[in-house]
Amino acid sequence: MPSFDVVSEVDHQEVRNAVDQAQREIANRFDFKNTNSTIEQNDMVITLQTVSEDRLNALRTVLEEKLVKRGVSLRGVEYDDVQEATQNTVRQVVTIKVGISADKAKEINKAIKANAPKGVSSQTQGDSIRVSAKKRDALQGVIAMLKSEDLGIPLQYQNFRD
Repeated sequence: MPSFDVVSEVDHQEVRNAVDQAQREIANRFDFKNTNSTIEQNDMVITLQTVSEDRLNALRTVLEEKLVKRGVSLRGVEYDDVQEATQNTVRQVVTIKVGISADKAKEINKAIKANAPKGVSSQTQGDSIRVSAKKRDALQGVIAMLKSEDLGIPLQYQNFRD
């Protein structure tokens, strides 16, 4: 019986590379001189810190450009509120979501059951969802349907078996 897994993963090395590139760019850009702008990464949590909110927006734009260039989807990026920090600076925490939460898994399963062709079944297995059907064409239809849905997280389709 053909099947595949729906997962939501991010390449940690690509995120690290994007943050490094963004740090290098803000070190060299004239509009970031004497602003004490920093980008710090701790696993999948990135902290942006600078002197004002407009510089924070520019810093966020630089980070987003580097993430997109490295192939990291911005759907999985979640921004916290802007916080006041020490010495008249502002800080924002950026979290990159990895994995499919239980609520999102229910939403994806519900979408598959509602829109997929007859004979398609799906079940949640930890951070992934296994989708199986009698025919390969039905699975390809499910992939097309999930790509057209806006679920708010980046999805990848792996482990396709005939």
